[in-house]
Amino acid sequence: MSLKVSDDEIYTSDAVNDEGFNCEGNGRLDKDYSKWRWQPQDCEIPRFNAKKMLELIKGKRLVFVGDSITRNQWESMLCLLMGAIKDPKRVYETHGRRITKEKGDYSFKFVDRQEAGVQTLRIDAIDKGSSRWKGADILVFNTAHWWTHFKTKAGINYYQEGNQVHPHLDVLIAFRRALVTWASWVDKHINPGKTRVFFQSSAPTHFRGGKWNSGGHCNKATQPLHETSSFNYPENNFIVEEVIRQMKSAVTLLNVTGLTEYRIDGHPSIYGRKSGKSYSLSIQDCSHWCLPGVPDTWNELLYFHFQSERIETEIL
Repeated sequence: MSLKVSDDEIYTSDAVNDEGFNCEGNGRLDKDYSKWRWQPQDCEIPRFNAKKMLELIKGKRLVFVGDSITRNQWESMLCLLMGAIKDPKRVYETHGRRITKEKGDYSFKFVDRQEAGVQTLRIDAIDKGSSRWKGADILVFNTAHWWTHFKTKAGINYYQEGNQVHPHLDVLIAFRRALVTWASWVDKHINPGKTRVFFQSSAPTHFRGGKWNSGGHCNKATQPLHETSSFNYPENNFIVEEVIRQMKSAVTLLNVTGLTEYRIDGHPSIYGRKSGKSYSLSIQDCSHWCLPGVPDTWNELLYFHFQSERIETEIL
């Protein structure tokens, strides 16, 4: 597997609504990060064709369910699809407003969230907000970014099952139980004759010289890594694969971890906010991705699956 440089961008930074992903608009001068394409050995991944993609999902509801990394991919898909719209002003949100990015837009209220008191994470139940997307035609799930020892209060009085709050629970054990809960929900509530389900593997971070809050950086990287010999396949990916194998429902794993590991150059780093806004070199974003950039490759893989399945259906 390899990377290759394309001569053109799929879309420009003008299409990016989210300031945190608009690296060029925030002052990043090098642009190679937006032009690299993934080239597997022995097969060709088709270039994303926005017009064909719109035809493939016409009349369907495509939903991305996850965290801010998933939002990164969702906005990539939005930018990609807008390339096939002659007049972007004709694109509206379901409640009638044009696609915009203002404070409060695209917000999602977690109805189970406790506004006060001790915060815990239920790993035995799906959030009630699932009722808003369980009838979708295409579901793309992802969860990984927040499943770390540090971000889950070291598992101390954090994970809850029923009325029990575990005094201490290892993050990988909790992750497995949460994935089993998700799998059970999919098996019970998703109609395989209507809904296509994908689960995307974790996207690596590239903090060098520290963690996100202790001086970790990536702003000097302007080219992909040439090798990833020190790369260890994340344990949570093994858990995802195991849980999917045991499900009754058909779930396609979009494994983007290995190909994304090369892309140390693709993060916002210090370009996650507009020039002139104060920022600290000691706190950089080496988790999310510039747009255009890496999430476009993830969506090309999704497009490849949609296109391949349509061809198979036509043959049958």
